[in-house]
Order: sequence, then structure tokens, then C-alpha cells
Amino acid sequence: MEANKILNADFLDILFEGRNKEYGAYELRKSYNKRMLRAIILMLAICVLIFVITVVAKTVGSHAPQKMVVQDVQLKDIKQPQEKPPPPPPPPPKEPPKVEVTKFTPPKIVKDEEVKPEEKPPEQEKLEDTKIGAFNQEGVKDETVAPPVNTGTGQVAAPKTDNQDYDKEFTSVQVEAKFPGGQAAWTKFLERNLNNQTPADNGAAPGNYTVTVSFLVDKEGNISQVQALTDPGYGCAQEAVRVIQKGPKWQPAIQNGRKVIYRQKQNITFQVTEQ
Repeated sequence: MEANKILNADFLDILFEGRNKEYGAYELRKSYNKRMLRAIILMLAICVLIFVITVVAKTVGSHAPQKMVVQDVQLKDIKQPQEKPPPPPPPPPKEPPKVEVTKFTPPKIVKDEEVKPEEKPPEQEKLEDTKIGAFNQEGVKDETVAPPVNTGTGQVAAPKTDNQDYDKEFTSVQVEAKFPGGQAAWTKFLERNLNNQTPADNGAAPGNYTVTVSFLVDKEGNISQVQALTDPGYGCAQEAVRVIQKGPKWQPAIQNGRKVIYRQKQNITFQVTEQ
């Protein structure tokens, strides 16, 4: 290239001086800026188009009519709890009826004409069903007053009101028979003396086997008439009866302050577990 043209020549013309410009590299570098500008403009146009489409779609969608669904709602009639009226006040206590009372008159030895009517002692028949007091009072007869019984020996005995037979067998008493030491001692006695392996030794399957034993405790606390009311088998009933028969004396049952014969029941459970 001539020297006077170097200052005005393009960088590519200087670079490709004396080379084959028709090969393609020259043209590519020559048109690089135009192609880059064209690509940037095209990309911006596409981005603007996408943005416009998005904005228009949102605008149209926001103005689209929305479907409204109306449903009938049925409200339940909720009943308010009614306040219960306060309970009526208790009736006033009834005054107990007056009991007939006969005034006690100390005995005096005086002449008949000197006895005043109000000081005359009451008849013996009247005293048998009335209370004795310091004044006279009319009222109902006192049924709690029992006439004395003359035994014919010069002694007056109180009437017998308890006709209960205390020599019979009781199944319900005021104070039940009790093992010496209480229930805990009775449980310990059974645990120590019972052979818990009895059903297992006789081929029983795993499970619980309950025996109900009945026995009498007499007035002295002795145990008798021991018998099994239920028998699950495998020797359980025989073992339970054997242990209770060898037990010590019990504290006898009490009925109306007297020792009585009492029928006691006891459940004993044998448990067989899997080996």
C-alpha cells in the first residue's frame, strides 16, 4: 500500500494488505458491526413485542366478566338453652306430734279427804302406755313405751324385741368375718401356700383359671364346709379347697353385737403364661 494512503486506510485494509480478500474473513470482519447492530435491534424488537403481548393479555383478562355462583344457605334454628327454674324451697319441718305425758306424783300417806284432784296419782293402766314427766300433757300414745313383764319371781324383766335366730347361717351381716391381719394378710397367705403351677402341671393352656370357693366361719372363727362353686379344671378347684381348709382361725362375723355363723366366698385365679 502506498504511504500516502495508509493514514486514510481502514485497519482491515492494512491487515489484509497483500492477502486474499475474497476468502471470506475479510468480508466477515468488514460487516461485523452491521450484523451486530442488526441482531441487537432484532432482539429488542422481539422483547418489546413479548412485553406488549403480556400487558395486553393481562388488561383483557382483568376486564373479562367473572361468573358469580349464588347458593342458597339454610340457617339452622339454634334453640337457646332454657334456664331451669330454681328448685322449690324445702317444706318447713313438721312439728312432731305431742306425746301424752302423765305427771309424776310422789307418794304420800294422807287421808282420802285431804287429797286434791290435781295431786291424785294416775291409775296403773294409764302409766303402761304413756310417758312420765313433771306435768300433764295430752297427745298421742308413745309407742316406744313397752310395759314391763312380770316373770313371777318378783323381778321385772324388759320385753324381748329381737326375735332373730343367731344360730343360723348368715350370708349378710353388719360386720363380715375377717382373716387375722386383714385382707393383705389373707392375700399373702394364699400366695405363699397355693401351688400356682397346678394348672400348668396338668396341661392347661396359657390363660387365667378362676375358682370360686365357699366356706363357713363359725362363731369361734373355725373354717368348715369348704367347697368349690366353680371348677375350671386342671386341679385348680382341689388346690384352692386344700389351701383354705388348712387356714388358721378367722375373726367371726358380727350381727347386732353378737358373733354369728357366716358364709364366706373367695375367688382364686391361677394364671398360666407361655414359656
